[in-house]
Amino acid sequence: MSRAFLIVMDSVGIGGAPDADRFFNDGVPDTGANTLGHIAQACAAGKAEVGRSGPLKLPALDALGFGAAVKLASGEEAPGLGAEPQGLWGAATEVSPGKDTPSGHWELAGVPVPWEWHYFPDHQNSFPPDLVAKACEIAGTEGILGNCHASGTNIIEELGDEHIRTGWPICYTSADSVFQIAAHEEHFGLDRLLKLCEGLAPTLHAIKVGRVIARPFVGENGQFTRTPNRRDFAIPAPSPTLLDWAYDAGRVTHAIGKIGDIFSHRGITHLHKGKGDADLADHLIRLADEAEEGSLTFANLVEFDSLYGHRRDVSGYARALEWFDGRAAEFMARLRPGDLAIFTADHGNDPTWTGTDHTRERVPVLGYAPGQGSRALGQVGYVDLAASIAAHLGIPAQGPGKSFL
Repeated sequence: MSRAFLIVMDSVGIGGAPDADRFFNDGVPDTGANTLGHIAQACAAGKAEVGRSGPLKLPALDALGFGAAVKLASGEEAPGLGAEPQGLWGAATEVSPGKDTPSGHWELAGVPVPWEWHYFPDHQNSFPPDLVAKACEIAGTEGILGNCHASGTNIIEELGDEHIRTGWPICYTSADSVFQIAAHEEHFGLDRLLKLCEGLAPTLHAIKVGRVIARPFVGENGQFTRTPNRRDFAIPAPSPTLLDWAYDAGRVTHAIGKIGDIFSHRGITHLHKGKGDADLADHLIRLADEAEEGSLTFANLVEFDSLYGHRRDVSGYARALEWFDGRAAEFMARLRPGDLAIFTADHGNDPTWTGTDHTRERVPVLGYAPGQGSRALGQVGYVDLAASIAAHLGIPAQGPGKSFL
């Protein structure tokens, strides 16, 4: 039986989204955003020299068609990525009305989002009084801190000491459809934080807020750091996804990273977590050896987005891409005849762009099957990835996508 691996390089977009003008960063439309293309251009121009140097070097992924996918999606060149494609390669376009994590992942798994997400647009006093009161009731506090749009690392630096003094949770949001709660693992308590998020989730899901995110941290006297114990309480997908299709067909499914949280732990046999992308890449490489025949492995590597995209760190993003390219080569070397691996992304997060939000972009579709040659897939839909993986595994597909295999 064949095995399939779907690997999401979180936020590694390739530009060219036809509706980018409908999505904004600090009031500026995303038209022209191109995460990979602009990183490659910055590297070639000597503008990404912190911890690395020179043109962007991604030999393993470029051999599949990474640079060719950028040109297909956006018409732009990605300097340093000029290999003749040896794998399956193309670009995928999203139709869901959001450029967020659940929208991208659900649609890649065959389920476009059928509704408009609820957002909190006000940058100060972001949350309505009844929602604040509900948070206080569950937390057992007289108030909350934050109540604003904020960077997660900045807000714990600003309010961490006051949080410890008052015991009030730090609640904040962003341009995404999220309600995030930061709290100290020891002073507030990790279990208490998780129960607070879990208790608030039904209220927020009812108004179509995509995720309630627990953001625990540790440290003292202004020296605070977030821990790996983040937990996302996501609204369930509205219909069965690729994970459900495989699970219901009796296949083993492996979820690496935050895939479990994104899909509300539905359709998952085994969950593999870690402290960061290094651990998650280790899981991916191990499963290339150990995953069962006929199984589906669905992975998300988040740090491109969380550490470098939102922080507009071009050098850091380039370093992360070059690091992962090496791990991807290790992974592909372990695959067997009959396996299929697809590398893609869920949205963009161009670190050269204005603002701090995701960017609306097409995403790469890079396929590797041992012993198979190259093939241009052209422009496809996100949902076509789910249909193609289902076809490869020989299981029924329930979504609107069409297989490109």
